[in-house]
Amino acid sequence: KRGPATGPNPTDRGKPGTKRHLVTDARGTPLGFRLSGANRHDSVMMAATLDAIPPLRSGRRGRSRRRPDKVHADKAYDARPRRHECRARGIVPRIARRGVESSDKLGRHRWVVERTHAWFNRFRRLPVRYERRADIYEAFTSLAASLITLNQIKRFC
Repeated sequence: KRGPATGPNPTDRGKPGTKRHLVTDARGTPLGFRLSGANRHDSVMMAATLDAIPPLRSGRRGRSRRRPDKVHADKAYDARPRRHECRARGIVPRIARRGVESSDKLGRHRWVVERTHAWFNRFRRLPVRYERRADIYEAFTSLAASLITLNQIKRFC
């Protein structure tokens, strides 16, 4: 369907589509997400996705930490502006460099995000977008993120 937060999908004959940009913790619990059109590059949405993370409570005294200490990203994010966006927010960027680092080292961290995307796709309403309005699709995505987080809490606590 067409509507806000959709764009022509470059891999699916130009049909409109939506892309989820996720930030997860080391266990795969979704910390924040943003939606954009399928034709937007991932690296363009990095700042908005990092800003979607709510304040984190660590159980320690003092102010709660606003963002994680470091972020792992694949080679698609290898650009000087993306590194500056991370550093401006007090996050240490751990981004694989094109042509320098192999993807094997980063794969230890990257599969967690891919698994979380698979968890989102278990909710039958999300892989194919049927809603015209972006706020409804975002609400279903938020509900899925809440249920994934609840399952993580049940499993590890």
